[in-house]
Amino acid sequence: MQVRIVMELIGDDGEEIGREIIADMTKITTGAEDLGLSLAEGKALLAGLQQKMVETQVNLWLAENRETDGRRLRHKGYYPVTFHTLFGDVRLRSPRYALPESEGRNGPGTVSPLRQLIPDHIAPERLYLETRWASLVPYAAAAELLADVLPIDCGINATTVRQHALKTAARIERELTEERVSFMQDSCPQDWTNLPIPDGRIVIGLDGGYIRDRDDRKKNFELIVGRSLPEDGEPRYIGFVHGYDRKPQRRILDHLKKQGVQANQDITFITDGGEEVRSLAEMIAPASEHVLDWFHITMRITVLRQFAQGLRHHDKEAGNGLLDMLTRIKWYLWHGNTYRAREEIDWLLDDAEATETDYPNMKKFLTVIGEFRFYIGSNHASLINYGERYRSGERISSAFVEATVNAVVSKRFAKKQQMQWSRTGAHLLLQTRTQTLDGSLRSTFEKWYPGMANDNHRNSDNQSAA
Repeated sequence: MQVRIVMELIGDDGEEIGREIIADMTKITTGAEDLGLSLAEGKALLAGLQQKMVETQVNLWLAENRETDGRRLRHKGYYPVTFHTLFGDVRLRSPRYALPESEGRNGPGTVSPLRQLIPDHIAPERLYLETRWASLVPYAAAAELLADVLPIDCGINATTVRQHALKTAARIERELTEERVSFMQDSCPQDWTNLPIPDGRIVIGLDGGYIRDRDDRKKNFELIVGRSLPEDGEPRYIGFVHGYDRKPQRRILDHLKKQGVQANQDITFITDGGEEVRSLAEMIAPASEHVLDWFHITMRITVLRQFAQGLRHHDKEAGNGLLDMLTRIKWYLWHGNTYRAREEIDWLLDDAEATETDYPNMKKFLTVIGEFRFYIGSNHASLINYGERYRSGERISSAFVEATVNAVVSKRFAKKQQMQWSRTGAHLLLQTRTQTLDGSLRSTFEKWYPGMANDNHRNSDNQSAA
């Protein structure tokens, strides 16, 4: 079977602009592998279509944009330009036009209009896909994946993908214009009463993770990641390198405002009680609160119980006594009785220090009790009635944040990919990865390139009609 694919180009006035033969091929059917287009044939066909279509579109656009102040510009020559698209790299001739002479002009004497149309020499759709895949898998794997399925095997490599992804992230960073670190800064409390009734409570979990430092391979540095869960609306991720952004609270505030959070809205921050993440949640909004994660409390009590059970093998009475005290401590904390819980922890430490035993881990046991005492004391203002919250169906644990750390950090930065990172590279990649994971990256590109949104609407309408 002979197959000829012809592209017919028609102008806005309905007149034919041109007709091009895109492909001539012979198809011989001997097996399933011969049916339809092969991957190589499909890639070649798309590349040919793209070349002819872009060339025609560019020529029409240049013809409409050759005048300045009603005067047709004089042609001065061409220089080659490569436009990187999803369906192949398109080679174009970019014309140079001489500008009319004018008094007092110190600028260049020529202009290249094509720079206005394609300033970055890359199609937004391709930039979007490169950024999206680079946020999910290593740069080299993203380049290989795109080259496998699209006709862009030339000019696509790990370095190019990395540069494009980080360039997108830098643009996202430049849009972070919020300078305030809280809703209360430079605002009047009287204005909060005039705000509409908020949608409901929003819960934000923050936690940290560590990745290898490229500049000092013996050290790690910390990433802060989180997830916000509004009662009505889609969850969103946030991430940044601790210490890289000197005003991290403004990033959280900007994140909340993009989700429609108001100054009078209830905001609950759930963290593991670490000093770094706890400081981020302070004084963000007048109706915000910081809650110490119940999971981390019980995890520490579980470790203490293991030591007490070990002690029981050497001193049954002392071990049982300390286990009973730990049970009471957990009960007091669960019901929000902070005063009695801290008092019981003091007694636990006193009784443990007074115990004379040959238990080999007794010194470690005392150290862990002291650390738990300091932990609860440092976070006493963040202890709540966990039982009451739990019975009301509200969140008391940052287990969803642990999953966030695994999704945002471990799967791309640490566990599967043992790589070293610069602080700048890690911070920028976090901006695109968080948007990729929560599905907001496409919306960001549609805001930058409105035509991408229009194409989606048209495609949706066509699919509905079909």
